[in-house]
Amino acid sequence: MTRLPLQATRFNRLQRRVVTALVGGFRGSWRRRSLGLLALLLGLYAGNNLTAYWLQKLGQRPLVVLITVLLVELLVRLRTHLVKGQPALAWVMLDNLRIGVVYALMLEAFKLGS
Repeated sequence: MTRLPLQATRFNRLQRRVVTALVGGFRGSWRRRSLGLLALLLGLYAGNNLTAYWLQKLGQRPLVVLITVLLVELLVRLRTHLVKGQPALAWVMLDNLRIGVVYALMLEAFKLGS
């Protein structure tokens, strides 16, 4: 028994776009995938150490988080203006680094309950 081809409905197109967006990070060359994953993990590591180090030095965790969020927002705005279409490897690494830092900050906030 063969499967019938799916009709090109709006929901089917949406499903394909979502799957392409989710799996898109795992496509490409070995170099692109490994550098993207390393950037994500380095962002997580930097975000964890950033809050711990600055908390000991400054004692102002909200100030550290505010500065970090402002820098992340600046990176997002800069990327949307400069990159059109398929981003280069450097932009993918910068995005993954940013995602790792934001995830670390949110995880730290969840651990503290604030």
